[in-house]
This record gives sequence, structure tokens and C-alpha cells, in this order.
Amino acid sequence: MSALNANLIGVPGGRAKLQTPALVVDLDVMERNIAAMSAHAKAQGISLRPHAKTHKCAEIARRQIAVGALGVCCAKLGEAEALAEAGIESLLLTSPVVTEAGIARLMALNAKARELIVAVDNPDIATRLAAAAEASGRKLNVLADLDPGMSRTGIAPDDRAIALVEKMAKSPSLIWRGLQCYAGQAQHTENRKDRSEQSLAVLKKVADVRDALAAKGLNAEIISGGGTGTFDIDPDAHVLNELQVGSYIFMDKQYNEVWEKDGERPAFETSLFVQMTVISANREGLATTDAGFKSFATDAGTPALASGAPEGASYFYFGDEQGGIVYPSTNAKLVPGDLLSARVPHCDPTVNLYDVIHAVRGDVLEAIWPIEARGKSA
Repeated sequence: MSALNANLIGVPGGRAKLQTPALVVDLDVMERNIAAMSAHAKAQGISLRPHAKTHKCAEIARRQIAVGALGVCCAKLGEAEALAEAGIESLLLTSPVVTEAGIARLMALNAKARELIVAVDNPDIATRLAAAAEASGRKLNVLADLDPGMSRTGIAPDDRAIALVEKMAKSPSLIWRGLQCYAGQAQHTENRKDRSEQSLAVLKKVADVRDALAAKGLNAEIISGGGTGTFDIDPDAHVLNELQVGSYIFMDKQYNEVWEKDGERPAFETSLFVQMTVISANREGLATTDAGFKSFATDAGTPALASGAPEGASYFYFGDEQGGIVYPSTNAKLVPGDLLSARVPHCDPTVNLYDVIHAVRGDVLEAIWPIEARGKSA
């Protein structure tokens, strides 16, 4: 655990004394989000395998599993290795592993993990994985990854997918477990009707593949996919039996807008914030904070101010290390040392910028959690 801010753990008012910029999670809110998603899944009769690419943190994964999650998904092999090392026992790797070095690492992880499942979208890679698993002496669990129409990863949900599954199911060193399909293009569609139509159209194609396989005696044990944006849509199709939801635990400006721009209240509360400090304020209506480009993922615009700023204030990127706050000069003036917090534009890549998460309850810093899988891009 980082020594920075560790002296504040358990100290009343410690949240306001954090050295900044600091990544902060409100425990009360995050716990409500985890409980709400768990209750939803149970009511719908669907399992949860949350995506750890959102938090990259073993402690959060443990909390999700403790309330019923089957395990977690990982986007990269390095994430799976880091979380396995931290004691997470069931891992689904949702991106293909194709290089010689990567496959060697995958076999090493498979030898140690209680359960490792890997998504595959190419028959030649399936052949190489089968050979590596045979040489390792331990069978490898695999899913066929179906392309939802994004053309990012996944094999076309037609005869090519059927052939891939048949190939993997026949292999003595692979255990074919089922199908994966993540309709990422639907997750941030702001109109609910459009979002529903997009996601359900994809799931219809998945169902067609499922049924064609079943007709050949190949019954999928796992059909995994979905996300935070379609968590309450996908179960209605009765196709998926696992949801790969991720951002629901934190939320961010980008996901909040999925509901807000359609006139709805976001389905989950915002629990993740970047806490920052005013370091300069020498001009009317303008202040500079210590959180700039390096403190936020910038692919989804600017953060939304959550607390500490005058009414009508907004944030802009002022440099690598600095953020600017503009506000009506008639309002209360910000001064050096003032504390502000902001909702992040995009939670997953923002988390990846930090080594630790400061877990707070009320005004108390309850714990500092390492982000074990941060920076694991390979």
C-alpha cells in the first residue's frame, strides 16, 4: 500500500486532508451499486461475471464475488495474471491471446488458476491453443467470441462460428464452454428504444448460433455478454446467462448521460471521483487545480464538477498537471487550498492512471486499495 495518505486512514475528516490529485471511491455508494446489480440479476435469473477492466482492483473483485458474482472478466492477459496473483480464482479473458509469448503466459496462468476461460475468434488460434494446452498437460476452457457487428473482435455469427465451435469441441485439450458476445456499440446509445433495438438484434443472432449448435448436439453452458448500458434490457431476450457489467460500480459522466439525455435518472449512482486542490487563483472567476490531463482519461471530454466549486463553475484542461475552473466572478471566490471533486468522464481508463483507490465512508478514509492490474496493457 502506498504510504502517501496512509496516515489518514481512520482519522475523522481524513477525506478532506488527502494529498491530491487522489482517486476516491465513496464506499456507501459503491456498495449500494453492487447490491442493486446483484438483486437485479437474482430477480432476472441471470448470473453476473463483472468486468474487472473497470476497476482492476482485487479488493473490489472480492466484494463483487462475495455477493454472488461467478468470478470476473479481464480484458487483457496482464489483468488476469495480476488478479490471479491477488487471489481471484475464476477469470474470463474476453480478448484473444494470439502471440507465442502470450500463449505461453496463458498456459502458465491456466496451470495456477482454479478456473480460467478464454475467448477465441479464430480457428488457427484455436489450433495453437489446443497444441499449447496439450503440451502443458492441462485442458483449457474456451468460449467462441461472436462479432456483434462492431468488427473489433469476434467471428461472424454464422457458419464460421459453427465451424469454430465444432473444431474446439472436438479438441481433446480444449473444453468448449459456450459463447461470448459483447455489443459495445449499444452500451452508450442514449435513446432507450434505440439501445434496446440494437442490443436485442445482436442477441437474436447469438440465439441463432446457439440454436444451430444445439441442433448438432453442442449445448452452450455459458452465453456471456452485455454491459452496464443494457443490463436491464438483455435479460428480456432470454439468451445470455451471464452479464459482463463493469462500470455500474463507479459510473461516470459518459454513462450518466446515457440516461440523463433521455430524461431518465441514471440506473446507478456515481461513486468514483477525482479529488483535487486549488493551487492558484489570481484572476477573477478563474482558479487552477492540481489535476490536469494526467489525472483524467480525456476520450470522453471534460470531468463534471461534483463538489467544492461555486455555482455555475466548470472545469477545463489547463495543462498536463493543471485543471482550470471558470466561474461567475460574482460568486464566492476560490482560493489556494480549496478542495474540489469531479465525476470522471470515463471511469475505466481514468482508474488506469492511478496506483491506488482511496476508499472513503462519509468524511473518513477507510482504506487505500492497490489497483493491482493498472497498466497491464499486455
